[in-house]
Amino acid sequence: MGPVVAVVSAGNMGAAIARRLTGHGLEVLTTLEGRSATSRARSAEAGMKAVSTDELVGADFLLSVLPPSAALPFAREMAPRLVDAGTKPLFVDCNAVSPATVRDIGSVVTATGALFVDACIIGAPPQPGRDGPRFYASGEGATPFQALAEYGLDIRVLDGPVGAASALKMSFAGINKGLAAIASAMILAATRAGAADALRRELEESWPALATALTRQVPDMLPKAYRWVAEMQEIAEFSGEDTGARHIYLGAAELYDRIARDVANSGAEAAVLSGFFGR
Repeated sequence: MGPVVAVVSAGNMGAAIARRLTGHGLEVLTTLEGRSATSRARSAEAGMKAVSTDELVGADFLLSVLPPSAALPFAREMAPRLVDAGTKPLFVDCNAVSPATVRDIGSVVTATGALFVDACIIGAPPQPGRDGPRFYASGEGATPFQALAEYGLDIRVLDGPVGAASALKMSFAGINKGLAAIASAMILAATRAGAADALRRELEESWPALATALTRQVPDMLPKAYRWVAEMQEIAEFSGEDTGARHIYLGAAELYDRIARDVANSGAEAAVLSGFFGR
């Protein structure tokens, strides 16, 4: 019998990870306390078993897959439960947070006696018939976490302490999602100036591979923009003493916040961004 895994929460990524694990015969727990009907349906489709928050500590692995702003509060919520647990789960933080934030999370978890893993996820949610995403893990618990590679997860252990995996996530996302922010800002500016068609043609001629990537990336960003605000703020913190880089990512956070509000209201800028790529 394989290990029991708890995944919190049943969002798009969390549920897809759970589906991959249940497809390999594992029991996957989650908590649906306060969750929407959509999350409940997603959880059921993934084969997750709903339990109380107290029962999550009965798992062998506890994967935290949450928005960045919820990562530390969740660890604090679980801390007294971990203290009381006889056999403690391996706590794996898979969130897009800065190394400083993940060290704070790790301090909360290890103070309970539980083993902690700093992990990051790079790639889209798991899909049937496709490899990925990739889990990079660091810290003392990284090697035990690799046991889940036997159940469909691509887990790669980094030679580094807690904070190394989060540093990889911050730097990769800073390039990947930062590029989407730059492209979106310039497409909107070109549209306001009447140069959008010329910009698209020049991109396709000068950087065809980039144009192809942006054709997918920018429209796909629109419904996720609200989630990327806190991630850009975490990357700004990760930039440390580099004030220029910090301003870049705080600006990206402001841009994504505006796009998120636009998507929720008029959709005018979202329509411009989608229309630029014929989507």
